[in-house]
Amino acid sequence: MAGAIGALSGVALGPGQALADVPTPRTQGWQAVPAPGSVPAAQLRRIAAVGPQLAWAVGEEARGGSSQGRALAMLWNGSAWTKTDLSHLNHTRLSDVAGVCATAAWSVGQPVGTGSPLLRWDGTTWREVAFPGQGEADVRLNAVAVGPDRQVWICGSRGGAARLLHGDGDGQRWRWLDPLPVASVNLYRVVLRSPGEVWVSGDQSNGGGWTGLVARWDGAWTVLPPVAGLRLSIADLHSAGPDDVWAVGTEFGVGGPPGRPGNPSLSHWDGTAWTRVETGFVAGSLTGIAGDAQGRAAWISGWNFQDQSRSTYLRRDGSTWTVVRGPAGTAPAPYLNAVTSIPGTTGFWSVGMTRPTPSPPTEAYTERLEG
Repeated sequence: MAGAIGALSGVALGPGQALADVPTPRTQGWQAVPAPGSVPAAQLRRIAAVGPQLAWAVGEEARGGSSQGRALAMLWNGSAWTKTDLSHLNHTRLSDVAGVCATAAWSVGQPVGTGSPLLRWDGTTWREVAFPGQGEADVRLNAVAVGPDRQVWICGSRGGAARLLHGDGDGQRWRWLDPLPVASVNLYRVVLRSPGEVWVSGDQSNGGGWTGLVARWDGAWTVLPPVAGLRLSIADLHSAGPDDVWAVGTEFGVGGPPGRPGNPSLSHWDGTAWTRVETGFVAGSLTGIAGDAQGRAAWISGWNFQDQSRSTYLRRDGSTWTVVRGPAGTAPAPYLNAVTSIPGTTGFWSVGMTRPTPSPPTEAYTERLEG
């Protein structure tokens, strides 16, 4: 789980089948943007933008000791982040957010009691929305995506199986789709390539550990071969087509002393097989991936255990990936959880926390690359 770095363990990776250039890391225009108002420990887990004047970011705050904390949501109005009042809700975390306009944004989270909540932004605040299975103890909503047609796609689980929950444009009609035909699966991300073509990622238990999982829904499930690794989870993916899919995550390895980090994992699907790609650093994690205006994978957010003074990214340079460092002196040791494009521009947002562990005095953190 992003942010739980103290529990990670891993081993260094050997040479991959495809290599990325590893020049001297350099700042590439990323700037820290203040995200005030959160109560430590706090972090932002996901972000969604519909343009330069509107974005939402969600996560959790007030974590400490045995406390699970409470949900955190922030709104970008084109000039500043402001904290959204969630006092009317009773959730410990918001794990994902997606939106297409000022009154059509969605979020999923973790409740204090049983059953995951589904929230909708009404233009002013977040409100709970009813859906089949709401409140059931085994229902989990893990991630959400919204298309230009306002159709809503949520990955999660119900009845002991991983599934998609699909909603119409006005959020009035919902239905659970066929279970993913794979057992012992955790889903962490759902991504739309086009209306009706939905991709999910996560991991699958293989008895002694787990392997990375990527699957596509287009009216029926297509499960890609596992992304092989030692206890490997896929945190995010980007699909530019059935033969051009990128998957990012962390390989936790065979074990190690407490606090030992995992290894960043970057893999490419060419329609036939997965190819492992070197990342330019060997200890840490990759947490998110975003495409450019042409639909090509462009930026990856990550965390470099051996270089924690700034945030770490991978930038697509033609056919290779280049390590890029974020701004200096803005956070003690920033950890990024996600990156997303800003529609209508060539810019990007990233979100995370000011330190690699979600314990006080860690605060919510954002960076922006101007287009």
